[in-house]
Amino acid sequence: MSLELGLDTFGDIALDADGTPLHPAVVIREVLAEGELADRLGLDFFGVGEHHRDDYAVSAPDVLLAGLATRTERIRLGTSVTVLSSDDPIRVFQRFSTVDALSHGRAEITVGRGSFIESFPLFGLDLSDYELLFEEKLDLLAAVVAEEPVSWQGSIRPPVHAERIMPSTESGHLRVWVGVGGTPQSVVRAAHYGFPVVIAIIGGSARQFVPLADLYRRALSEMGKPELPLGVHSPGYIAPSDEQAREEFLPHFLPYMNKLGRERRWAPMSKEQAALQLGPDGAVYCGSPETVAAKIADTTRALGLSRFQLKYSFGTLPHAQRMECIRLYAEEVVPRVRELLAED
Repeated sequence: MSLELGLDTFGDIALDADGTPLHPAVVIREVLAEGELADRLGLDFFGVGEHHRDDYAVSAPDVLLAGLATRTERIRLGTSVTVLSSDDPIRVFQRFSTVDALSHGRAEITVGRGSFIESFPLFGLDLSDYELLFEEKLDLLAAVVAEEPVSWQGSIRPPVHAERIMPSTESGHLRVWVGVGGTPQSVVRAAHYGFPVVIAIIGGSARQFVPLADLYRRALSEMGKPELPLGVHSPGYIAPSDEQAREEFLPHFLPYMNKLGRERRWAPMSKEQAALQLGPDGAVYCGSPETVAAKIADTTRALGLSRFQLKYSFGTLPHAQRMECIRLYAEEVVPRVRELLAED
């Protein structure tokens, strides 16, 4: 499969010149500009995450993507991720089939549990149903996206019997990925439904996930299903030199990681530990275009990727720096990655 190279953002809320957090409305408009730039520069994919906390501006990515659909021409538009556990699978399909119509067939969904749990109490859901909610809703979504008559029964909602869920897509196929964090059960479940997988690698070396990629492909084969795309989502930042990239990225990366660590009771991350995450064996793709391209190519070879999604926004990193990162990624990193892989 040919390699797709794209971008992800959660609409991270940056600071203004006075150090005050930007209004979410400003951030949402910035994300639109970033998506438009990605399209103009010829990138393959633009993904927007769903969160329900004050670090991020985007809680309704499908609405944002609908706006972006009418302002772009080529780039595929999707989520990273849609928190399916706290949503309704039928409404998810209806919203994204609408985005698909607006974009002339460029919409896709990545579903997952999400990396935070704020949506559960917000929508009146019980965290004790964490596993059940995702399993049954994924099962219903799989039935709905087949775009055939649906006859479904589970334990979390009344049965569904419908001849047709509207609006249908023109192609009859809305691509659904499953975002996974590293558990074997998750990739085997995705294989069962015939859904491609995106592995979120936000800590450690990508090579640690080779067994997970192998398990996914083995599960597909044993279930008699065709080979499907495999993607990776990881954070990163690009500047003209390695030194400049680290100097510009670390002041946003380290405070956010330690804020998250306090919430989850992790030990504080030191500057030295942060630097390791930005190094050759870390999860962050930070550096010059040549450094980042070499690291993406290495990850692609190791895991047999069909897509790489760079999470280019992080913490309070300003919009201007994000735009320059996108430009360098599209104009210098992407061509170099393809050159390196062609040499193989």
